[in-house]
Amino acid sequence: MQTASIRHLRMFLAVARTCSVTHAAELCHVSQPAVTQAMTKLAGLTGHQLFNRSPQGLFVTEAGELLAHRAGRAIQRLDAAMADMGHALRVQATWQQLNALVAVTEAENFTLAAHRLGLAQPTVHRSTTMLEEAAGTLFFQRTLHGLISTRSALALAQATRLALAELAQAESDLAALDGREVGKIVVGALPLSRSGWLPNAMLAFRRKRPHFPFEVIDGRYDELLLGLRRGEIDMMLGALRLPSPISDISQERLFDDEVVVVARKGHPLAGVAPPQFSALARYPWVLPRRSTPLRAVLDAAFGDRLPPELIETSSVIMLREILRGSDHLGGLSRMQAEVEADSLAILPVTLPKAMRAIGITTREDWQPTRAQRDFIALLHKTAADLG
Repeated sequence: MQTASIRHLRMFLAVARTCSVTHAAELCHVSQPAVTQAMTKLAGLTGHQLFNRSPQGLFVTEAGELLAHRAGRAIQRLDAAMADMGHALRVQATWQQLNALVAVTEAENFTLAAHRLGLAQPTVHRSTTMLEEAAGTLFFQRTLHGLISTRSALALAQATRLALAELAQAESDLAALDGREVGKIVVGALPLSRSGWLPNAMLAFRRKRPHFPFEVIDGRYDELLLGLRRGEIDMMLGALRLPSPISDISQERLFDDEVVVVARKGHPLAGVAPPQFSALARYPWVLPRRSTPLRAVLDAAFGDRLPPELIETSSVIMLREILRGSDHLGGLSRMQAEVEADSLAILPVTLPKAMRAIGITTREDWQPTRAQRDFIALLHKTAADLG
């Protein structure tokens, strides 16, 4: 579905709130025919009747209620970011201009932003300049090294991303009314989630909705967190960060997983009595990055006896291949280690405070679509089955 214009969405919300084209026209400072035309266009764009007419006025249909909920959240985000800016911005801003602002804040360069959007550089520059003029504030400071986005620009860009994410969810909600499946589920997958839990939930979901698309994005925690907060990722699965690193996310624990020490099959320490940490420290190690909960468990276990010969990697494949070809030791979650049981052995070592909380991370005020709720329910069921 083509994204409805901000101006038309404001008119729609005014009609939904007042149940009157006349009152909506007064609130939006436009003519009644303009409101009527906007409602007709919006109904055609969504493919749904949005209002029922009665002697008491216009009342939203089920489709209209869904759209009003999502559009209201989208416009609320934009208005909050625009609160300290010129009023003209609320009236004049378009999605094209706001998308140009987002691209420039991310690329920190007009030419790169234009390339990303498939537009000419002057078009992007003109769009952001018009926004600046309407807002009555600067969005970019020019330096010898490029553009620096102001706080106002970053806030409006973030609001734009989340507003568009809400409207994408509106499209999915409206399609579900017709029994159609629109949109996709985007999952940020931390390493542990890929070892059984997430694949099993996806397969269970596929049996119920065989054609609904998924996108799974692998990456480091900080990269996935950025995508989640921008609205580019619906949910992030894996080890939780406790305490939470930032206040605008919500974390739900589903189960716990243990950190274990692993080595190749046939390693000198495999199959013998539990080794002392002094013996473990004599071997070279493959460890995850310092910013991960798994690494924190291992660092705490070693204290000041951390082995001097370290390889740091977040790749389980890299760890497995290094361990298979050497006497290196490594740290993994038990779930991941059991998947690699054909080539790796879990050593009989008990690490202190080795249990990590595993679960789902979402945006604090995120409201999932029906398809997303169904998938989250399967994540819960699959997690329970693991226990």
